[in-house]
Amino acid sequence: MSDLSSIDLSVSWLGQTMPGCLYNASGVWCREEAELEAVRTSAAAAVISKSATLSAREGNPEPRYHRTALGSINSMGLPNHGFAYYLDYARRYDYGCGKPLFLSLSGMTLDDNLIMLRTLAAAGLPAIPEVNLSCPNVPGKPQLGYDFVTTTEALNAFDRAWPGRYGVKLPPYFDPAHFAAMADILNRHPRLAFVTCINSIGNGLVVDVDSESVTIKPKDGLGGLGGDYVLPTALANVREFYRLLPGKDIVGCGGVKSGKEAFMHILAGARAVQVGTCLHHEGPAAFARIAAELAALMLAKGYRSLEAFRGKLRTL
Repeated sequence: MSDLSSIDLSVSWLGQTMPGCLYNASGVWCREEAELEAVRTSAAAAVISKSATLSAREGNPEPRYHRTALGSINSMGLPNHGFAYYLDYARRYDYGCGKPLFLSLSGMTLDDNLIMLRTLAAAGLPAIPEVNLSCPNVPGKPQLGYDFVTTTEALNAFDRAWPGRYGVKLPPYFDPAHFAAMADILNRHPRLAFVTCINSIGNGLVVDVDSESVTIKPKDGLGGLGGDYVLPTALANVREFYRLLPGKDIVGCGGVKSGKEAFMHILAGARAVQVGTCLHHEGPAAFARIAAELAALMLAKGYRSLEAFRGKLRTL
């Protein structure tokens, strides 16, 4: 039997080829430069920064993250060092490493996002922006991705501010009509090259029976769910947008803790796969383990490349 070295996990997209299909989800191992570098020097195939606001934010009060048997709940509140910090990192990033750098942007206003996009464009760097349309864990800030009119206006403005290809991170959708409505909007923007599905499922509640209390402080315990909780919803979003967005790439995110879940995301249509909750719990060593498990599963099934099974999920 052939060994795992015969399995090709590389991904060609956005005008380049990266050495694998796995990288971090924005929000995990990406707030500090040391964390970003730890991801870059790991078996991850790309790096994405923490969602940046124009100015630095401390985020929500602690405790704001809680691990559960099935994943996690969090209400982080966009703690980050501000856009200038991540732009400075992008200026010093080793693009010769073959791993693309994505800058996640999550301005508190449309104008903030436009300032960041224009500043990044003026810097002339090969970093690729991913604009976060789904931030469920900031009190008083609604998720832009659930407002189709405002999303349309924002994307039109992004097209004017940013001259290259870019992506967006979407909230989870649950109704076929909403999949179709968002896809119709996204398809109007040819330079919108990829969508990341999904952000955490917002406003879950985890209760600790022993203390008879919620487990996180912000929003009286409401927070975004990650891990096993979100895998079926994430897969549904990946598959539906893969069907509805021809010519655009889908990045799968949600519930990936082994090669098996990564395989599911790619089978549903994902070009690349992000790791969040598992990375938070295990650290960057998770990338090598998950990649090896994915390669072993592909070998057992007779697949030598991701293209051999991407988007080929069967229906009954």
